[in-house]
Amino acid sequence: MRILFLGDVVGRTGRDALTARLPALRTALAADLVVVNGENASHGFGLAPDMARAFLAAGADVITLGNHAWDRKEIIPYLETEKRVIRPANFPPGTPGQGAYVAEVAGGRRALVMNVMGRLFMDPLDDPFRAVQAELAKHRMGAGGTVQAVVLDVHAEASSEKYAFGHSFDGMVSLVVGTHTHTPSADHQILPGGTAYMTDAGMCGDYDSVIGMQKGGAALRFWRKMPGEKLAPAEGEATLCGVFVETDDATGLAKRVEPVRLGGRLSQAMPVG
Repeated sequence: MRILFLGDVVGRTGRDALTARLPALRTALAADLVVVNGENASHGFGLAPDMARAFLAAGADVITLGNHAWDRKEIIPYLETEKRVIRPANFPPGTPGQGAYVAEVAGGRRALVMNVMGRLFMDPLDDPFRAVQAELAKHRMGAGGTVQAVVLDVHAEASSEKYAFGHSFDGMVSLVVGTHTHTPSADHQILPGGTAYMTDAGMCGDYDSVIGMQKGGAALRFWRKMPGEKLAPAEGEATLCGVFVETDDATGLAKRVEPVRLGGRLSQAMPVG
């Protein structure tokens, strides 16, 4: 299975770049499954239903969220009807929406996509490790299994926590990829057990910024240590950032992992073949 995961979409420039470029990108990579983290799409804070619909129409199969899941209140009833948009699975029981989705892909195959939120330097939700363990207990990966691939989006601040996820579930999932810090890491690799890993996919947004927000006001907050003007997304050309993984249908494990960086200011990276 050929899987494309794109990191946090930030503001209008990120949304526009995603909807404009994703159809051709999906075709160029012959992607079977596209997962997009959309939790910063609405002015940097949350996701509105119309934006989710636009991402799905552009070629996303699943949209994941994070700590800004509830910033746009109209997303709450939308999550009850649109199962392809998932929030972190380790929110307490009774929280609207769901933390996992099984996508149908070409050839009668199926892919499980999960979303959890870390607890280091984040809101202290339920244990994300046990949430993943409980979901994986419902499935068997590989040929003849319930799913042929498993993608885990770990929305977390600390690289140590993300690495702990990678090693904890190495050999049990196809891809562990981090989101939230909006900076693409250079540590994409296949772990010893066969799981593809990347600490952070980066963002789909303007990198002439402070993690996607206009740099002037954001920088002043560090100088003055007091609230300033409301943060607003940067509006320059966006770079689409993410990771591309190819898996073995027989096992569900990764055969290949490569970064994706397209457009904008960053050095370009595009998988070939």
